[in-house]
Amino acid sequence: MRLVTGLFVLLTLMASTVLAQETGKVYVKTGWWGVAVSGYNSVAYFTERKPVVGKKEFATKYQGVAYRFASAEHRDLFNKEPQKYAPQYGGFCGWAVAQEYTAGIDPNAWDIVEARLILNYSLDIREKFRAGRKGFIEKADKNWPKIRDDNGKKSAK
Repeated sequence: MRLVTGLFVLLTLMASTVLAQETGKVYVKTGWWGVAVSGYNSVAYFTERKPVVGKKEFATKYQGVAYRFASAEHRDLFNKEPQKYAPQYGGFCGWAVAQEYTAGIDPNAWDIVEARLILNYSLDIREKFRAGRKGFIEKADKNWPKIRDDNGKKSAK
C-alpha cells in the first residue's frame, strides 16, 4: 500500500511540476507534455473569447516551442502574428510573475488586457489579479525580463 501511495505522490508531483523550454532568451511554460498554454489554442481566447483545446494536427512552433490550435485557420493566424497571440510572461501565471516567481496556469483563468493574453494559476488568483490589474501588470512587466533571463529559478512548488 505504501508503494502505491508513494507512486501516486511521485506521479502527482511530476505532473504538477512546471517545466519550461528554453531557447536563448525565450522561457515558456510548457508543462510535462512540452506544449505551450497547456495545449490550449491561444488564438481562440481572442476570437472565441473562451479556452479551446488545440489539436496535434494543427500544431506549429514559435521560438522553438510547440503551440496547438483547434483549426488550420487559427494556426495560420498565429503564424502570421505570433507575438499578438502568444501569452504574456511566457504563459506563466501573470499574478505570480508580479510577485517575482513563476507558477503554472489554469487555461480557464485568463484575461485579454490591452490586446494581451494573460493567464493565471486559478480562478481565485485571476480574481486577485483583476482587483489590482494595473499594478500587477506593471509589476509583472518589470519582473518578467529578470525571471526570463534567470530561467525561472524562483518558481512556485
